[in-house]
Amino acid sequence: MLKILTIAGSDSSGGAGIQADIKTIAAHRMYAMSVITVLTAQNTTGVFAIQEATPEFVGQQMDAVFTDIFPDAVKIGMVSNTGIIAIIAEKLRFYGARNIVVDPVMIAASGANLLSGDAVGALTEVLFPLARIITPNIPESEVLCGFPIKSEDGVSLAARAIGGDRPYAVLIKGGHGIKDADDFLYDGGKTQWFRGKYIENPNTHGTGCTLSSAIACRLAEGKSLEESVLYAKEYLTGAIEVMLNLGAGAGPLDHMFK
Repeated sequence: MLKILTIAGSDSSGGAGIQADIKTIAAHRMYAMSVITVLTAQNTTGVFAIQEATPEFVGQQMDAVFTDIFPDAVKIGMVSNTGIIAIIAEKLRFYGARNIVVDPVMIAASGANLLSGDAVGALTEVLFPLARIITPNIPESEVLCGFPIKSEDGVSLAARAIGGDRPYAVLIKGGHGIKDADDFLYDGGKTQWFRGKYIENPNTHGTGCTLSSAIACRLAEGKSLEESVLYAKEYLTGAIEVMLNLGAGAGPLDHMFK
């Protein structure tokens, strides 16, 4: 059985973060393990409190996983400060982790800021270079590239600015700001659009977590990056299409729709 490690924050309402990752991994019939970076008090209407783990404890969790059940892929989500980012990068290098997917969680769908200002630099300089692919959405890409994205040409320019000649691929996800479900992949100069069906469903809490975890699952199977993104998008579309409706705000997906 393939083993996937998610390093992310806990969502008390179960729609995003660690909980969405574990559901996605289980739906792919793989074994999920977790390292929790932060606890959040949140639901479909917003994030109300955040309690960070210490970097030392994050490192201890990673040691416990890697020395016993070595993961075939690693998905990284919410990492809220430079200390946590530094210890994650240190452990990933030490253990020679492979198939790393980084979803740079910066801003919650409700608008809450989930990443301290000084951590953005650490994320890009320390963690991104270890990844096979990073998966920012439009607002996150705007932070990373430094200019607004208002069109498909803007998406392409942003991906090139973020990726450049760096060792990781960049997948800019649609759906935020630009009302579509089209994603753009930049990988060492190669580019590809992944067109998707836009679904009129306000319940999209945890879509980024779900997509990045699904990509990690496919990479663990040995699929190419392009195949992994395509399969992950198909899975995400199915989880949105069933129109699960829970909570008073932006509700979660049905990860077990199959």
